[in-house]
Amino acid sequence: MAEERPGAWFGFGFCGFGQDPGSGREHQVLSPEPLRAGGDICHVSASWSYTALVTRGGRVELSGSASGAADGCRDAWASEGLLVLLRDRSGSRAELQAWPPGSGLRGEPLWAQDPEAEEGDEPGAEGRTGLLPLLPGSRAYVSLQPPLRRALAPELRARRLELGIEHALLLDAAGQVFSWGGGRHGQLGHGTLEAEPEPRPLEALQGLPMSQLAAGGWHSVCVSETGDIYIWGWNESGQLALPTRSLAEGKRTDTGEDEGLNEDGSKVERAAEAPAPFIAIQPFPALLDLPLGSEAVGVSCGSRHTAVVTRTGELYTWGWVPRSPVGTTG
Repeated sequence: MAEERPGAWFGFGFCGFGQDPGSGREHQVLSPEPLRAGGDICHVSASWSYTALVTRGGRVELSGSASGAADGCRDAWASEGLLVLLRDRSGSRAELQAWPPGSGLRGEPLWAQDPEAEEGDEPGAEGRTGLLPLLPGSRAYVSLQPPLRRALAPELRARRLELGIEHALLLDAAGQVFSWGGGRHGQLGHGTLEAEPEPRPLEALQGLPMSQLAAGGWHSVCVSETGDIYIWGWNESGQLALPTRSLAEGKRTDTGEDEGLNEDGSKVERAAEAPAPFIAIQPFPALLDLPLGSEAVGVSCGSRHTAVVTRTGELYTWGWVPRSPVGTTG
């Protein structure tokens, strides 16, 4: 597809499904033909068998093996397995929607996400769908700023990609770790709480090739080729296996003793104890030692917990344990 300023689009090539909304009558369009849509076209995304056209009035129209139309659309990305739309909501807010191409944009999308909304920090919020930055089979990810599709850097030879609620981790072929997305819980590992719009290598892990990595809701972990564990991000539920506020407060309560009385009946005065240290956010990768010097070979994360498998087949888990409601058993 090609665009002639200030908005005349042309299509050419294979048109066996009518995916070139020009004449649409030939299997091969040998010379560029103007595309037709319900208004001036501002964006076009072409898959193999269909095309998504977005007009300046905010209408998306599908042509080819997939058909349908919808209003309030800012941008679109089309593939054979997924159609991603950036659509207007109330006011100036936007919503990302993913549709099966054959749905005709009717019914409910596969998932929908308000990428400008703040995720809740309470247990249970992790069940909501997070922003999906990766576009399948495209070596690209979603961005709210134009263009909707952002290609990964050519030098990023991805070996593994993990998605958290607000962030993404990428392990490249050389064992280097990259992260991007939201960083307000230190989950990116760059030492700040700032967001990163593009994949950025973790400087703290430079020269340490990694073999595994995993993303929790708001924390991250990776395993080096020698079996060392590095972990960072949010530690609210002990998912980093580092001291937490709840454990620190519980330790002070559990070790508390009665003040007692002096011989004259007055209370024994004790010096105030310093509060136990705890880590709420770990913005840099921290080296984590397993018992008995065990070496890790596999790692996985839930939203607020972590699991590691060792070379000798042991399984270690830590993090949030949901409480059973009062009166229930099992």
